[in-house]
Amino acid sequence: MGNFKFIENGSTTSVPGFRAAGVTAGFKRSGAPDFALLVSDTPANFAGVFTSCTFAAAPVRLCRERVKNGGTLSAVAVNSGNANACTGKAGLDNARLTCAMAAARLGITPDEVAVGSTGRIGVQMPMDTIEKGLDLAVAALSADGGNNAAQAIMTTDTVPKAVAVELELDGKKVTIGAMTKGAGMIDPHLVGLHATMLCFITTDVKADNATLQAMLEVNADDSFNRITVDGDMSTNDTVLMLANGKSQVEIVPGSENEKLFKAALLEVMQTLARKMVTDGEGATKVVTVEVVNAKSVKDAKLAAEAVANSLLCKTAWFGNDPNWGRVVAALGYSGADFDPELCDIYYDGVPVVTDGGDAGTPESDLADIVKKDSFTIRCDFKEGGSDYWVWSSDISYEYVKINADYHT
Repeated sequence: MGNFKFIENGSTTSVPGFRAAGVTAGFKRSGAPDFALLVSDTPANFAGVFTSCTFAAAPVRLCRERVKNGGTLSAVAVNSGNANACTGKAGLDNARLTCAMAAARLGITPDEVAVGSTGRIGVQMPMDTIEKGLDLAVAALSADGGNNAAQAIMTTDTVPKAVAVELELDGKKVTIGAMTKGAGMIDPHLVGLHATMLCFITTDVKADNATLQAMLEVNADDSFNRITVDGDMSTNDTVLMLANGKSQVEIVPGSENEKLFKAALLEVMQTLARKMVTDGEGATKVVTVEVVNAKSVKDAKLAAEAVANSLLCKTAWFGNDPNWGRVVAALGYSGADFDPELCDIYYDGVPVVTDGGDAGTPESDLADIVKKDSFTIRCDFKEGGSDYWVWSSDISYEYVKINADYHT
């Protein structure tokens, strides 16, 4: 676990100098909390990575501008129940208006506010509901409000997802907090300036935007970009990290502090990424797909993602069926360059395929493995030194029901 420890019931507001709130504005028919506000009491440096979907939502487009233009952020306003995606100029204008309305209530400038949205695509944002949410959230802001905010950004999630860690750098305590949401439409391909998963990270280190951006991009590739629930990328995937500098511990590229902080940040991001897969819509299993000893990382990634996204594999996992033929088929059509006659496959270390053929392990033994809540499929190409892994989930009847009925 490195030199850091998890904080019990940790959240974005475990970090000194951050306040948050989660309230019911009226986006959801259920009456559940649906609007969150995260505020840094001092201007924070920041970084962001976003969906690579061409139909990027208005909040994503606005946040990309924020990252490109630099400066600082003091607040993030997030609604669930309306994605503000495919809403044209009006949608972008409404995202900007949300920033202006939040800024007026917080005594800051509009360009110090970022926005995030999740929910139904193609519906214009009801700005009276935004206004109500802002009024309620500003009044409810609290240094203990992080977990309420995590609850308010949920859509089909069954549980809120928040975490925080603390570590010691230069003899001082540093804290990282985060919240995320996402249970379906999860196969992020987050890039820099170029889900639905949303993630908001807070920390009290001192770091410039470029340093934060570099760490966030690298860690996103080893966390959120390694998960899939259903193979569908969202229009709204967003990860924002804010650093308010309150600890006075500076992170300089190439320093030991950077190395230690980056490792703790990765643990936070991977913890939340796995929580998302575990809470995938209708999911009953988390399956780690590993491809090892491939000719290149590209080949390993193609192969691992093909298996992780295969509907035939995912439905077999749900049915406790160890049918390895579906795994080799996915490897075969993945586009990866490998020799099938060298390929070995293991379920939790038990041989399934040896040199491209049946390893002879009794199917009953393999069935016992795939009945578990979590197991690993390891594919060894035996042709090089490159590896790649993905966290995936199964696809159940409940997944179909949720998405056949979905209407926030």
